[in-house]
Parts: sequence; C-alpha cells; structure tokens
Amino acid sequence: MSASPSAVSTPPRSFLAFDFGLRRVGVAAGNSLTRQATPLRTIAAEGEPRFAAITRLIDEWQPDALIVGVPVHPDGTPHDNTRRAQRFARQLHGRYRLPVHEVDERYSTTEAAAAGARDLDAASAAIILDQYLRSLP
Repeated sequence: MSASPSAVSTPPRSFLAFDFGLRRVGVAAGNSLTRQATPLRTIAAEGEPRFAAITRLIDEWQPDALIVGVPVHPDGTPHDNTRRAQRFARQLHGRYRLPVHEVDERYSTTEAAAAGARDLDAASAAIILDQYLRSLP
C-alpha cells in the first residue's frame, strides 16, 4: 500500500536569519516545523571576525538555508544599505554554499523596539525570519 500524496510530509527545514548592519548583525534561528523564530545573539564585529562568528553559528545550528533582511525605503526603492545587505547575502552564499533568501525588512527594528526587545538586532532578525516562515507553503 502506498502513501497518498497528502500523507507524505516534507522534512522540517531549519534556518538562520540575519539582520545586517555595518557594525552589528542580529541573528535568529527557526524551523519550518514550529514556524517560529528565536532571537539568538548580536554579532558586534566586522570583516573576518564577523564571519568567524557566523561560521560557529552555522556549525552549531546546521541550517538548511539562510535568510537576510534587506532594507528598502518606505516606498520600496533601494538605498545604500539595500546594496550592502544584498552583498552580505551574496557573501554568505559564497562562503557557506547554502541557499540564501532575501526578505524585505522594512520596520523590523521599529517593531522590535515597540515590543520592548532588549537585543534589538537579534529581535529584528527573529521578525525577519518570522516573516519568511509565514511565507512558506
């Protein structure tokens, strides 16, 4: 007897999300099973030390894909940080060979601050990841 297509489920996927900033990068983790994101930490480093910290997180969490918040103006047009976040996303893909998905992150920091988050960057990364998880089928 074979399983019906509806009885076949896809295995849960895990994700790390990043709220990119020039001096700090917020990080959150989540998965497709619970569809919830958890703020992890903020990496306060630039250049190679930043990527060393990211490598440790990737080794620890073993994500199936990475999510990067990409900021845009309220009207959706790009600005300097849009291009910087997209470059960061390309760097992640090049270094770790994992799928990288970009998410519009307008207002994530404002939302995290309104919720009273102690670590705004990590909370923003969780908001970005929650948004991505809600978009999954």
